[in-house]
Amino acid sequence: MGGRQAEAVRRLCAALDGELPERDRVAAAAAVVTELGSPGRLSELVAELARGEDDPEGCARLSYRHVLGFDKLLLVDAGPRHMLRVHVWHAGGGGTGAEDIHNHRSALASHIVRGRLCMDLYETREDGAGFEAARYEESLADGSADWLLEPAGPARLRLTHTGRYAAGSTYALPAHTLHRAWCDTSEPTVTLFLETGAGRRRHTDVFTTAGPHAGAAAKQPLDVPGYLAALNGLAELLRR
Repeated sequence: MGGRQAEAVRRLCAALDGELPERDRVAAAAAVVTELGSPGRLSELVAELARGEDDPEGCARLSYRHVLGFDKLLLVDAGPRHMLRVHVWHAGGGGTGAEDIHNHRSALASHIVRGRLCMDLYETREDGAGFEAARYEESLADGSADWLLEPAGPARLRLTHTGRYAAGSTYALPAHTLHRAWCDTSEPTVTLFLETGAGRRRHTDVFTTAGPHAGAAAKQPLDVPGYLAALNGLAELLRR
């Protein structure tokens, strides 16, 4: 049985169910994640989960250090349509894919809880404009937690927007939006991240100018003690 705060998250996410146009779903998701990301609300949820309430075993299996250089902690699994996560970006913590441009399997909304996040948006070009990048199709391996990267040929991209999002701000993106994000502060950045939508894509698109990628990248899921320790560390960050 979920704790009181986790069940409240599920009720909010349930309001996103239904066949909404993606534009409306993205706007609604932004409103939900902004509400859940308010300092008092998020602190109560994290404290509840750090006590082992709700589903620590299930959440630990889907929490790990992301290859892009941040800790990705699942807070609430709200069914097949909605996943509420927190991302903890460490200063100077860029991973092997820190420069990669990518999109997502479903629409997303992210609220900056503390720190600052930078983000570039891109578009593909067929007219020779922009810069050249290698394109990959990224999917999840059957029977394991690995990401698989399948080369998909060259592409050309053009930068369309650069944004900086301070604490208290929210952004939301349709699934196909090409972007890259990074933390540019000397202190950790915390973002609350909501994936939403039933029509999840089978793969995402990844573009890199940094040379060939390996064909697979392993996830290292947390165990339950590691997951609870990460939540307690997050609670400490939120108290600062």
